[in-house]
Amino acid sequence: MKHSSWTEVDSRNAKRIWAEYQKQHDITERIGQTAGIDPKSGQIWFGDSAIEIVERRRAEGLTSPLFFERVGYAAYLWKGGRR
Repeated sequence: MKHSSWTEVDSRNAKRIWAEYQKQHDITERIGQTAGIDPKSGQIWFGDSAIEIVERRRAEGLTSPLFFERVGYAAYLWKGGRR
């Protein structure tokens, strides 16, 4: 299976789709979940993790790349040193 390369345009489209979705839907019940956004189709999947979303989509035969957001947070993942 071959995918086209992810581009900055894909990231911008996914962010735009996510921003529009948040304006039109109440997401308070989904805070902390993961949102997987397809920048080509505009479809959004929700789950407990990116892995869960990818596995669920794979079972449905869907393999296109997604952009992930953590609902209610500024970043999907934080990485840092120990204190």
